[in-house]
Amino acid sequence: MIRVALPAHLRTLARIGEREVSLELDGTATIAAVLDALEARYPMLRGTMRDHATRKRRAFVRFFACERDLSHDSPDDPLPAAVVSGSEPLLVVGAMAGG
Repeated sequence: MIRVALPAHLRTLARIGEREVSLELDGTATIAAVLDALEARYPMLRGTMRDHATRKRRAFVRFFACERDLSHDSPDDPLPAAVVSGSEPLLVVGAMAGG
């Protein structure tokens, strides 16, 4: 069971009342697999975290797990064991810019 913590604006869009969503994944747990499962369960999230066509991460979305920034890792890299076991969540964070 993978735990995914979503930012408030995505929870509102998907009408999710809880801070975290739990997902069952088939195969290797990767960011791409998590996003596939999230978008399948919550179709209104399609295109919010990654581009529809290129499937690349949106510029102002970051992924963190186990105190590591996974945003620039390949979306097909396996997630850390603590995330796969459910002891740590995968954090989806809306990055901020400006001065």
